[in-house]
Amino acid sequence: MTKKAQAAVKEEVIFKVSGLTKVYEMGEVKVHALRGIDLEFYAGEMVVLLGPSGSGKSTLLNILGGLDTATDGKVVYRSKELTRATEKELTEYRRFHVGFVFQFYNLIPSLTALENVAIVTEVAKRPMKPEDALTIVGLSERLEHFPTQLSGGEQQRVAIARAISKNPEVLLCDEPTGALDSATGIVVLEALERVNRELGTTTVIITHNVDIAGMADRVIHLSSGLISEIARNAIKKSPKELHW
Repeated sequence: MTKKAQAAVKEEVIFKVSGLTKVYEMGEVKVHALRGIDLEFYAGEMVVLLGPSGSGKSTLLNILGGLDTATDGKVVYRSKELTRATEKELTEYRRFHVGFVFQFYNLIPSLTALENVAIVTEVAKRPMKPEDALTIVGLSERLEHFPTQLSGGEQQRVAIARAISKNPEVLLCDEPTGALDSATGIVVLEALERVNRELGTTTVIITHNVDIAGMADRVIHLSSGLISEIARNAIKKSPKELHW
């Protein structure tokens, strides 16, 4: 894809967020996790959500992914308003359109890497071959290994392969390197960068690690449930250039 074509794709809106508010009620205490956020995400871009614990990053990601519901405001995925969707519609949305990567890998210990990925492809509409997904994340030689035979970074890459194997349009990652050392984390970020670049998957990464922001197209800073800054990287760093 040419740079011009890539730029055009990146102007296509995938998510439009308007006045997004989330309030958690804990007894008589109300916690305002999001306070009226307006935001757009574009096709094929890589976005880093940056901010301290409690800033609203995970709440925003969970609402985008259909894992949580808003108290007020709207989230539109293409032409579908997620904030008005039924539970059945949200289930279908999560199953067919979104891949999730979390800090902990949640692999099934009794299944090989290949089998852990294959489980997802069995329920997808247009899956890639599990072998191909594992090859994209650099694990073509580890297909028959069980999770206990894999390092933490390898297990996280299996989790990424599992997430992308259903060919999702959106990949949502919550602290994907949080449980890893720097060197291993960079290998995982290389896998995410390759997925974004080769598959054109809109990728959103939550982190509190400022250094990771260097590999993003845009960096969205959150603080106390509000967007404090949106920055665009004129030059993106490769994961190998990151240090922390």
